Formats: sequence, structure tokens, C-alpha cells
Amino acid sequence: MTSMRIHIIGVGGQGTVLATTLIGQAALLDGVNINVSEVHGMARRGGVVESAVTMGDLMSPIISNGEADILLGFEPSETLRAAGKCSKDTTVITNSHPLAPFTVAIGKGVYPDIESTMVTLAKRVKKLVSLDADALAHQAGTVLSLNMVMLGVLAKHAELPVTVKSLKIAIKDNTKPKFLKMNLKAFDLGYAT
Repeated sequence: MTSMRIHIIGVGGQGTVLATTLIGQAALLDGVNINVSEVHGMARRGGVVESAVTMGDLMSPIISNGEADILLGFEPSETLRAAGKCSKDTTVITNSHPLAPFTVAIGKGVYPDIESTMVTLAKRVKKLVSLDADALAHQAGTVLSLNMVMLGVLAKHAELPVTVKSLKIAIKDNTKPKFLKMNLKAFDLGYAT
């Protein structure tokens, strides 16, 4: 089996940690060796949350600069902040909907020009998939299913060593019954991109 390194980044409340868990559980269901690592930071205050997922013959969950096969960004400025993890062979999947940090919200900071920096990033990597995942999550029924949209996009655009079936089983096993229909719809909307 080939190895794969996925760096996941977002801000607190976007569901990056759950997405990491679901990828890990799907890998276990498919018999794929998996390592995960999470850095929560100030997640409860909208701070940065990062996760690393390594699959295959890799023994460490650490992803050094230039080593990510996939960069999965739940917030566009955080995707840009993590661009150092990318190489010319990296696939970047990012939500294009900004979530302004506190400093920007109170007028003490400036949000980066995402459009122009994404153009620059696209020239540095193998593939860039950018979409308004928040809009798809709303279409599914709640913005809280953003992470499910992103998992669907990941399943569609990355050559994961885990199956869609296993990802959906992991979603079912980790979702309260009243949210299951929305989460599966969100996954499918992401997969359809």
C-alpha cells in the first residue's frame, strides 16, 4: 500500500477533530494502518485547530513542511497559513468561506485577500479544489455539517485508501440519530462537487 499524509486545518467549532476521527475509523474499517495527531490550540475561542493523518506504512503522525499529500482546509486563511506543508505534488482542498478572526472582527487586523493568494497557491501545488462548503452545509440543513461536506469533497478529490462506504459507516457510528440525515446529505453534497 502506498502511504498518504493529510494535514487538516481549521478553527475551533468547525469540526476538524471529528473529521480526523472519522477518517481514522474508516481506515480501521478498511484495514489501513492509521496514525492521527491533533493540536487543539484555543479551539473554544475560534483558534486554530490542526490535525495530521498518516496512512499506510508510515509510523509517525508528524507531517513536516513540504510533506503533505493532502491539505484539507476548513477556513481559507488557515489553509494559506498551512501552505508550507505543501509541495508541487500536494492536493489542496479548501473551504472558500471566510471566518474572520477576532482581531479582524474588532478592526485591529486585516483579513488576507484570499482570491489572489489562492491563485498563487494553485500555481505551487498539483491541484486546488476551492468551494463554499458553508453554503453546502446550509443546504444540508445546518452549518454544523461543514466537516461532513469537507469529508465528501476529500473522498471525491483525493485518492484515499479508504472507501466511501467506510466513511459513511464512521459517520453513522458517530452521529446522533437526529443529525444523521443532515450529515449524510452534507457528505453527499461535498462528494458531488
